[in-house]
Amino acid sequence: MSKQDLTRQEEFKRATAGVVRAISHETEVQVAFQPGPAGVAGKRARLPLPTRSLPPAEMAKLRGAADAVALKLRHHNEATHAARAPARKEAREVFDALEDVRVQAVGSRHMAGVAANLRARLAEECEAEGFDRMTRKDQLPLHSALALLARERMGEAPPPAAQRVLEMWRDHLDEGASTALDELCDACDDQDRFARAARKLLAAMDLAEAELESEASDEEQGDEGAEDSSQQDQSSPGDAQSQEQESVQGAEPETMEGEAAEEEVEDSEEEGAAAEGDEKPGGPQARREVPVTDDSSRYRAFTTQFDEVVEAEELCDPEELTRLRQQLDQQLQHLQGVVSKLANRLQRRLMAQQQRAWDFDLEEGILDVARLARVVANPTLALSYKRERETNFRDTVVTLLIDNSGSMRGRPITVAAMCADILARTLERCAVKVEILGFTTRAWKGGQSRERWVQEGKPRNPGRLNDLRHIVYKPADAPWRRARRAIGLMLREGLLKENIDGEALTWAHRRLLARSEHRRILMVISDGAPVDDSTLSVNPGNYLERHLREAIKDIENRSPVELIAIGIGHDVTRYYRRAVTIVDAEELGGTMMKKLAELFDEDAAEAWHRAATERAAAVI
Repeated sequence: MSKQDLTRQEEFKRATAGVVRAISHETEVQVAFQPGPAGVAGKRARLPLPTRSLPPAEMAKLRGAADAVALKLRHHNEATHAARAPARKEAREVFDALEDVRVQAVGSRHMAGVAANLRARLAEECEAEGFDRMTRKDQLPLHSALALLARERMGEAPPPAAQRVLEMWRDHLDEGASTALDELCDACDDQDRFARAARKLLAAMDLAEAELESEASDEEQGDEGAEDSSQQDQSSPGDAQSQEQESVQGAEPETMEGEAAEEEVEDSEEEGAAAEGDEKPGGPQARREVPVTDDSSRYRAFTTQFDEVVEAEELCDPEELTRLRQQLDQQLQHLQGVVSKLANRLQRRLMAQQQRAWDFDLEEGILDVARLARVVANPTLALSYKRERETNFRDTVVTLLIDNSGSMRGRPITVAAMCADILARTLERCAVKVEILGFTTRAWKGGQSRERWVQEGKPRNPGRLNDLRHIVYKPADAPWRRARRAIGLMLREGLLKENIDGEALTWAHRRLLARSEHRRILMVISDGAPVDDSTLSVNPGNYLERHLREAIKDIENRSPVELIAIGIGHDVTRYYRRAVTIVDAEELGGTMMKKLAELFDEDAAEAWHRAATERAAAVI
């Protein structure tokens, strides 16, 4: 890349940071350019990192993101927002999206350039998310649908890509929701009034009715309302716990949902009971305790017709895939110094363990240059060839199974992609084959599987109710240079959804068992327990986690595959026998290299094989 392009990129970043400070009226705000979505935390603004080429489409998108961040800094009060924010994840997502619509409507009212940038950004996001290809209203996330409808009521026409699917949502709204949308428009200039109107909209959509009633009682009915609020707190402890965690840690809604689900699973296991929720448009509701039967505890999928195992190139057009790879390459420059040293250290350690042996004086193979002198001295002598003997070390394959759930969004998935890329190159130089896989779902909160379940009358204990999406970023037999572009797909917005770890683990394990290599290693990188709201709302509360434990137990006790897990901010040692937990995603590269070096240590490998043989004998 030329120095001119680098200068252009830096000038654009400085100008954008200046615009953010000018629009927000906050001269002390710090603007950081990092991978992932834009966001605000106190006086620190985060914007997507631009590529060096800076195509016009990317510049327009970045300007829109910068304007949105600046307007939120200027017109948003976090204390007022938090006071009215609901506890439940889906309701919180809608509440946050509506507030973003408000600040953008107010801030761009008298700035035509800002309004144009925001429109361009929204249109690009709708196209990237595939809104124009949606044929059912449930394919459009609820928070996106209500945000677009609110924006439309405020006088902003929806992007062309979203018009068809938005029409389905208009027909779905009842009179109460339509009235609440009108109130949102009237209350744009008052954040507190707007928040009250947003809560009315959530109540009309059956998302936060209990919270709304509790607020009204506290303000208008006194003691009677306090009693109702107490009853509500007792009926849904999971929601109160989730709200407390969100206020303390400030984490993303999906991350907190995964942690809340994990704690709920622990309670469910201790009490020996399961939880099941009533089916409502807003997703999982307060669950009631029901006894676990043998049929309900057995893991199964309601249907596998809509699951898919797909190559990364099939999920993205070549131009976007190239852009994502360039973005990953740019990030690799910042991590190259630390991780590359670790990778080189691992390579030296692996190469030192290779006891290379050769067969000489062969009639074919590699020319033996050490014996060319005698051929020069006596041309009548035949050329001598040599061939390297096969070693057990070379007969190895490593599979990286990476969690592609929404809670990995931002820095964790970026670091995971960079480390997978570097690790694939390092092990390939050591003649160790590497396979890179990812797992997520095709839709939020169920897809066509859930739709079929509804059509068939919602039978009890249906099993898994979401469409799996298992992604092959790099097959084991493909060289890194051919698969390098596909690895950049991990950075694509909209790809990361929900995670069903048990089936993903079983899928990766089956692929490894089909390999001919003598030694097979499976490394799982995840940041939370399995979470799928659609499945957990109509099955026992520990349904997905129990299946994950069963899959892990089966691999660790009966399989020749060596299983290791790395948890990012999540304790995976409670699931996996060989595991490590890291707090910061930046530690991932060093941890991966360290654990692989331990696995390739000859003494450790022999000890593991002995233990595996003993376990297998005990099972038999």
